[in-house]
Amino acid sequence: MTTAPTTPAAARERALDVALELFGARGYRGTAIALVAQRAGLSQSGLLHHFPTKAALLTAALAHRDARTTPVLVGREEPVGWAAFEGLQRLVAANARDRAWVELFVTISAEAVDPAHPAHEWARDHYAGITAWINAALRAGVAAGEVSPEADVDAITAATVAVMDGLQVQWLHSGAAEGTAMVAGFRAFAESMRARWGTAG
Repeated sequence: MTTAPTTPAAARERALDVALELFGARGYRGTAIALVAQRAGLSQSGLLHHFPTKAALLTAALAHRDARTTPVLVGREEPVGWAAFEGLQRLVAANARDRAWVELFVTISAEAVDPAHPAHEWARDHYAGITAWINAALRAGVAAGEVSPEADVDAITAATVAVMDGLQVQWLHSGAAEGTAMVAGFRAFAESMRARWGTAG
């Protein structure tokens, strides 16, 4: 039997963790609010106190994972130059061990192109955030002498996000249990970018 969380903050945290697990395993449509509440040790009304709709629960759960994992996996909040790519490699490696999350991310990010989708704002913010983060790191790298001033920072940023997303889709279609090819693919891309646009300094 699931033990009920002892504080409102703990209840919210537990509900978000359970929601991520269930959304990843069952999808958005296949996950019932009642099941999330049961697994989280809450009444359905207790869960709805924190998240009035399933859409609100989904977007909060996605944001919760971003806030909890990205700073740890990526590293410094304001990386300089190629340190950002080292952090992204850690992020890719962590995702390669969590197929359920990658399946949820790929599905939700594609569906959320529709402005009416409950995760549309989250997806827009997610891509804006990661794009700004990589872009700022590369520009800081140019200023620090790590990245060539001839580098097209905007193009490299867009390509980096596209490679990460594309490798995730390829992994899911491959049927492999873990994304080892995804990790190797991103490492090769990162190394090629550094070899092309890095400086000797």
